[in-house]
Amino acid sequence: MGIFDGATDGIYRDKDVLDEDYQPDQVLEREDEIADYRDALLDVLFGRTPDNIFLYGKAGVGKTAVTNFVLGELRAEVETRDTADPIHISRVNCDSETTYSVIRELANGLLPATHSPYAAKGYSTSDLFDELYEQMERVGGTHLIVLDEVDHLSDPDALLYQLPRARANGYLNDARVGIIGISNNYTFRNTLSSKVKSTLMETEISFSTYDADELVSILEHRADLAFQPGVCEDSAITLCAAYAAKDDGSARQAIDLLRAAADAAWKADDPTITDAHVKDVRDDVDRGQLHDKISDQTTNAQRVLEAAARLQNKHGEPARTREIQESYQQLARSYGDPDPSTSLKFAQRHLDDLEMLGFVIKSEENRGKGGGRSYIWEVDMDLETVIDVREDIEQTNAA
Repeated sequence: MGIFDGATDGIYRDKDVLDEDYQPDQVLEREDEIADYRDALLDVLFGRTPDNIFLYGKAGVGKTAVTNFVLGELRAEVETRDTADPIHISRVNCDSETTYSVIRELANGLLPATHSPYAAKGYSTSDLFDELYEQMERVGGTHLIVLDEVDHLSDPDALLYQLPRARANGYLNDARVGIIGISNNYTFRNTLSSKVKSTLMETEISFSTYDADELVSILEHRADLAFQPGVCEDSAITLCAAYAAKDDGSARQAIDLLRAAADAAWKADDPTITDAHVKDVRDDVDRGQLHDKISDQTTNAQRVLEAAARLQNKHGEPARTREIQESYQQLARSYGDPDPSTSLKFAQRHLDDLEMLGFVIKSEENRGKGGGRSYIWEVDMDLETVIDVREDIEQTNAA
């Protein structure tokens, strides 16, 4: 008798709907955002250049799901419209990328099968732009370029200035371009040059975190698809939603928690998913979520966060900007960076971004009359877990 004999799906009907890459047929609790997205893309249906669109919001609040849904609907509608040009959707994850590497990836994605890919070296950025424009013109139609994690792009100004102006500058005649930027960083636009901001003229769509009621609605829909009837107790769904809403309002966290609780029930051969299963798996899921959130940040931002966490853990109180900067330098050197930044503004910028993302809390310190302005930073998550996660990430990167 084999070890897998008699194995069944048990409580599951379709476990795939709980996977991170599952794309639902309908996106719940994002009606306003979908309407704004639709309005910004309407010109595509009439052969005109669409608005550039930038989406802002924390991880797990529906930016990618809404993008996939809206672009799928747009593609289907374009096929029914004589006034619409064909659309070509290109997606690039900009994490740790440069304008050069992004343009190369976009150009390679448009090449015919008989053409060799553009090499990683041997071209100037200007040459690669020309190659991209040539391929866009050859293919024609409207090109929608989705730049995920656009705030992680090392030099965004060149890319975000050149592409929207390609027709105006005579590089494109038949083809049209629309940029869709997706960012976790609400302050990203402030980092762009004034000429880029005036060129983009983008539609901004902000995705707020989900509240508990919205998460219940999302989880109930997924549970109906994922489980056999009557398997998941209503209170277990409510508890998953409450935990996620209290943390960071992420649908991904709520769904991960529900899946982990379901796995616990399945492995124990329990007939229903209960509050007890949710409580049992919460710590492990929270740690995994924290690992993902931290690893999504740039290396320097992660190290600044770790520096703040280590200082707070050591002294039992939040740290000042300069203390964090000095601790960051020591950490960076210990991880093999021979020349870490010594600028106080460097630490301030990363700490401001971390505050916006909910990692830290900023308070102004009263230094008395004429003492100037000073800030202290409190890491708003479990310190030991932050430190452990960071050590895991560095060890993985070094392997």
